[in-house]
Amino acid sequence: MITELGHFCLILAFMVAIVQMVVPLVGAHKRWTGWMAVAEPAATVQFLLTAFAFGALTWAFVTSDFSLQLVVLNSHSAKPMIYKISGTWGNHEGSMLLWVLIVTLFGAMAAWFGGGLPPSLKARVLAVQSAIAVAFFAFILFTSNPFIRLAVPPFDGQDLNPLLQDPGLAFHPPFLYLGYVGLSMAFSFAVAALIEGRVDAAWGRWVRPWTLAAWVFLTIGIALGSWWAYYELGWGGFWFWDPVENASFMPWLLAAALLHSAIVVEKREALKSWTILLAILAFGFSLIGTFIVRSGLLTSVHAFANDPERGVFILIILAVFTGGALTLYAMRAGAMEAKGVFGVVSRESALLTNNIILAVSCFVVFVGTMWPVIAEMFFDRKLSVGPPFFNMAFTPFMVLLGIILPVGAMLPWKRGKLGRAMWPLRYAFMLAVALGLLAWAMQTGRSALGPVGLFLGSWVVFGALVDLWSRTGRGSNRLARLTRLPRADWGKATAHAGLGITMFAIAGLTAWEQEDIRVAQLGEPFEVGAFTLTLDDVIDLEGPNYLSTTGLVTLAKDGRTLAQLRPEKRQYPVARMPTTEAAIDYRFLRDVYVVIGDQQTNGGWTVRTYIKPLTNWIWAGCILMSLGGALSLSDRRFRVAAGARRRAGTQGLPAE
Repeated sequence: MITELGHFCLILAFMVAIVQMVVPLVGAHKRWTGWMAVAEPAATVQFLLTAFAFGALTWAFVTSDFSLQLVVLNSHSAKPMIYKISGTWGNHEGSMLLWVLIVTLFGAMAAWFGGGLPPSLKARVLAVQSAIAVAFFAFILFTSNPFIRLAVPPFDGQDLNPLLQDPGLAFHPPFLYLGYVGLSMAFSFAVAALIEGRVDAAWGRWVRPWTLAAWVFLTIGIALGSWWAYYELGWGGFWFWDPVENASFMPWLLAAALLHSAIVVEKREALKSWTILLAILAFGFSLIGTFIVRSGLLTSVHAFANDPERGVFILIILAVFTGGALTLYAMRAGAMEAKGVFGVVSRESALLTNNIILAVSCFVVFVGTMWPVIAEMFFDRKLSVGPPFFNMAFTPFMVLLGIILPVGAMLPWKRGKLGRAMWPLRYAFMLAVALGLLAWAMQTGRSALGPVGLFLGSWVVFGALVDLWSRTGRGSNRLARLTRLPRADWGKATAHAGLGITMFAIAGLTAWEQEDIRVAQLGEPFEVGAFTLTLDDVIDLEGPNYLSTTGLVTLAKDGRTLAQLRPEKRQYPVARMPTTEAAIDYRFLRDVYVVIGDQQTNGGWTVRTYIKPLTNWIWAGCILMSLGGALSLSDRRFRVAAGARRRAGTQGLPAE
């Protein structure tokens, strides 16, 4: 009964979304207040109906309702409860329902917290957001219905993909979708502004919180996915430049560019055209990511579906929304004339350079991701583009970004002098150079990547601290003034410092990692770097829904035992799929990463060991970036209504 109600609510939400898409848009055009007012209650009702539908599907997974086809294909009665719940979105149909739930959630939040928006702009924003929801409601109901019943339910299900039965992957998709779909709000604001024909400082202020929230969620989602790949897949890496990884990374780059570009619109009313374009492209790349994951166009361990019919439907959605928005953008180019002028040396120029670097780096990732498909379609050649290409093509842009970031933050608006901006950073620069030289002197026979990474990361971190300190003015009581700085300033410094730490950690890990692969005999110690490892025993264990072959490994250094590690090989009988569970000794400066393989004919076992320096610093940097974004978001000046109410009395309905 609950399942049928969920399906019915999904259909009702589709109908409400159509009303919300049409009525407020007509009302805004005709200046009919009553029609515009329909948007707010419709957004709330649409969200509540979709939430009930999603709750009904979740209930079916929790109760193991095997009369539902989706539950049969992606669950099992013996599965732990957390994975029964995460099984709701661990498949194509359920993940698309989560997608549309988040679309309606953001629309409802715009209705709830957008009290300071001009009525016509608010109506148009909610109408565009609902148009996105209409497209995905149609996609779900006509091609990916999660509520299909089975005439003869089986006794039990086929289980969830074992790779997804992990805490990291349980929370990774919701955060990633909050970021992906959150960019739809920036898109809706951009299209609504294009329809009105006006982009001003108030628009920049309104769009920034939504972009910032999406960027924070996307950062958390990408970090969780990277962390999962590191400890779950057993290959020892945190990033493989997989097509689906790239699909989430490209919107992140454009969202970061949009976030900085919107600052210029708000502060100086410049870069309007560029900011609107970024808002369109950021959400467009989110749709491209959805297409990559679900069309079968590119092969990936993360792919949800390989159905060309579904891929064509998503491609149509991508063409309609991105193509339509870009057409409207071209038609309204004259309405986005910039008011603020600025010199070559200015904060505006630095932010524009930042934008160009991020946008070009996104384009590089896109070309590398899609080139195998292009080569096969047009040149009849099968090519593989892997990490070497991405590392060589992408890294220089990040190095350039790290170099200019501290300087750009110190430049004044409109025009400035490079020497004056650099002077407060002189000690930060010297300290960063000293740390890089120290790393160079301490390492022997290795590449320059580690020292360069340490310099770059230190430069970004120290530059962020200098920027924060410079905002306290001069004279005494600077520490007291530091504590009273706006949260947005603290958030900016924290996020930039997090980026610097992540840069250094990735460079250090890549440069100084050690790897050892051998056949280990029981009880015989072996050396890897400065550590001694001993495979004491291999035992068979039984888990809730899997069988495990577990190695017992003693990790020691200088004769002192540091840890007892238990790497596993798991076999899931229902899914008939093996997985590898790495054993990791986490420490502040390094990880020792151990994976057990198959037994060999001589009685030994294949053991892979990695010494991974600074790995945890990657996650720490991501946490700091997310925390910095959250701190900025908590600043009252970043709320949608802040500042807008001051204009509400003087801002009437805009001319068409």
